[in-house]
Amino acid sequence: MKSKTYIIFSLIGIVFIALTYFAPIWSVSLQSIQYPKAMYPKGIRINFKYNGVYNGCEGVAEREELATNEGADCLVEMNAINHYIGMFPIVQGVNNPKGMTHPSFYVFDTEKDEEGHDLYDAQGQKIRINVTPNALKVLNTLMVGSPYIFVVLIIFGILFMITSRKMFGLFGWIAALTPFYFLIVYIYYLYWYGHNLGLHGGGAFAGIKPFMPTVFGEGKVAQFTTESYPMYGFLIAMGAFVFFLLAILLKRKALKKVSV
Repeated sequence: MKSKTYIIFSLIGIVFIALTYFAPIWSVSLQSIQYPKAMYPKGIRINFKYNGVYNGCEGVAEREELATNEGADCLVEMNAINHYIGMFPIVQGVNNPKGMTHPSFYVFDTEKDEEGHDLYDAQGQKIRINVTPNALKVLNTLMVGSPYIFVVLIIFGILFMITSRKMFGLFGWIAALTPFYFLIVYIYYLYWYGHNLGLHGGGAFAGIKPFMPTVFGEGKVAQFTTESYPMYGFLIAMGAFVFFLLAILLKRKALKKVSV
């Protein structure tokens, strides 16, 4: 195997990283008797990308009145279910509906005096205050800024190819770990959403206690069966990891031969 073979592997890894940005990475669906298979073949399903959360239903196969909601059907339905148990709204990133005065995941409350009474402005309107948790704002920033993050990952992949310094391994690993960045954020925010059920001002509805949503496989929440599985985008990202791992090993071997 020629000493420059690592460049080919690196280029393939870079292409895979670029493709990963546009592909759905993970899907989560809820199954329940109130969502029969005839109306929801895949349940109430949402898809995750690095840049946002998207409707996972296919439209015509789902309930007609929801399918006309400009492709936001199951995402809207999932938010409604989450709202019922006190969970905060889903952060949609770049998929956030356009033309809104504020992001759809923002949460507002009314300002109160020391005795707990609502305060009003000069026009007699209740004074609203933004009580959106900072954790959700950070998540939105990551999603909206994901194109720039991917540009940085690709730059590190290129630096890995063109430099012979000892840092090349670090550059390669930063690019290679692309699928695991998603998993870290995904798992953390599943935990965060499941352990912050006070949207309605105090414990969750229906006696739901804080819980860890299912990361992989099937789980149960109240009357819902949850299914959480990777999609083809995650396989592409893992392909990038494998190709960069091979490239790192091959380059290390090639540099050792040169130095001998």
